[in-house]
Amino acid sequence: MKNYLTFFLLLTMTTASAHGPLPGRLSPPSDLVQAGLTDSDTTFGGTARLCEQVTFSRGLRYGESEANVLDVATSAIKADTPRPVLLFVAGDTFTGDRAAPELSRQIQDQAMCFAARNDMIGVRVNYRLAPSATWPAGASDVAAALSWVHGNIDLFNGDAREIVAVGYGAGAFHVAALLAHPELQTDRADVAGVVLVSGIYRVGKDASDSEKAYLGLDATQYDKRSVFPGILNVDVPIVLAWAADDSAGLVAQGETLKKTLCGAGHCPRSTLLRSRDGIASAFGLDGSGDSLAEPTLLLVHQLEARGLP
Repeated sequence: MKNYLTFFLLLTMTTASAHGPLPGRLSPPSDLVQAGLTDSDTTFGGTARLCEQVTFSRGLRYGESEANVLDVATSAIKADTPRPVLLFVAGDTFTGDRAAPELSRQIQDQAMCFAARNDMIGVRVNYRLAPSATWPAGASDVAAALSWVHGNIDLFNGDAREIVAVGYGAGAFHVAALLAHPELQTDRADVAGVVLVSGIYRVGKDASDSEKAYLGLDATQYDKRSVFPGILNVDVPIVLAWAADDSAGLVAQGETLKKTLCGAGHCPRSTLLRSRDGIASAFGLDGSGDSLAEPTLLLVHQLEARGLP
């Protein structure tokens, strides 16, 4: 029998535009229920085991689209002080992967639980996809989600001064594009650090169908919509990663971004992943070895140690 996690959505909030005023503040989450495990399932790398003592709040709306929702994961063991936030923006392609949504969610849940079990608050952002949502919808949605987090994460004992945005695949482009394009940044959409995993940062004339669906068919616009040169002005710490089994094109994208940042005096910490079958694999939660877990935790601890005002 297929095992599964049972989750309860217990919070709602009023609908608001992703490009308008900040969404209304939530009521304090006094009646959250811990996610209950139906049995001892460890399918998909141990989702059930990893998510023990983790509370989920599902489908919290941050914008007007049905896609503008996010999930929050917290430890059932309450901390005495506000905790750092890992905000996950994942997506293998700009058009998404709808082939196995339940599997995809469980894999992403593992990363959320990784955050919660390491004394952080995990936030997963869902955003609009191409072809119905084109440039710069992805980055704009990330900005709106960050504004929501700044306005509400204290209700989950999160510290809005210590948000680390983790962009994975297409999500890495959306996070990097938001940082690189000040015109897309909204009030309270800042982060303390970023982790970029296997992203496309500048699309060329050989763009894939997925990239064209998001960035458009006019290749003359691609450079303007890339993360260069704006990413060179970003002053928050960056962790950059790609995997040994990534395509040559993805590896080249990561290497070019690292070289360019280093040349500008903002050299990122970089990690070569052994494999990248999903965001959980990127964090080594499947036992694959070299992963983002150590450099991400190191970044978070550095942010905590510097004592943000």
